[in-house]
Order: sequence, then structure tokens, then C-alpha cells
Amino acid sequence: MTRQRVSSGGPWEEIGGYSRAVRVGAHVAVAGTVATTPDGSIHAPGDCYEQTAYVLGVIEAALVEAGASLADVVRTRSFVTDIAMVDDFIRAHGEVFGDIRPAATLVEVGGLLGEGSVIEIEADAIVE
Repeated sequence: MTRQRVSSGGPWEEIGGYSRAVRVGAHVAVAGTVATTPDGSIHAPGDCYEQTAYVLGVIEAALVEAGASLADVVRTRSFVTDIAMVDDFIRAHGEVFGDIRPAATLVEVGGLLGEGSVIEIEADAIVE
């Protein structure tokens, strides 16, 4: 089966030996994604809503490059540094996935890569 790798050009991909997304057959796995901008800074430090919207945009771009779309997402896993931000996360996630309704998990964690980063999201899609 063919393996397609997608890079977002992020600063850690080559160093860490990973891809933003990998497609094998109909399955696309998108790596944990924080709101890192092209210059390596964090978009909207401390703002869960803005970071979630930004991250979902990065995930969408990776999916499209892999021949998928947000409509193909069957699961998201999200990690937030403060569960009190849940309302901001849910609002942004719902704006994108309200009609798609993938299985979703949200977990509070002690910290994320990048000063001011408060949310990390990964996604799995199946292209029909």
C-alpha cells in the first residue's frame, strides 16, 4: 500500500522525524498540532478559542493535501492545558465539526510545546 507523507513545514517535523499527516490507503492520521505559526511563534498565546480555530485550519490543510477533507474526520483527540477553557474549545470545535460530529476526546495536560500554547489536536480521517 502506498504511504503518502504531508509536511506543514513546521520546525520540529524534520528534527523529530515525523510528518504532519500520513495517508495509507483510505486512512489519514494527522499528528498532534499546536498553533505554531510559520515563524515558529505561537498564534494567540493563551487564547484557547483562537488557537483551536487556527489548529483546525492547519489540520484541514494537511487533510486536503492528503486527498481528504474535514468531512472525512472520524476522530479528534485534543489536549488542553486548563480544562476551564473547555467552553472556548467546544465552541471552536463545534463551529468546524457541528455537522460532521466525529468521535472526540478532550484531556487536560500539564503543558504543551511552545510558550503560550494551550491546545493540541490530532485527527484521524477515512476517505471513502
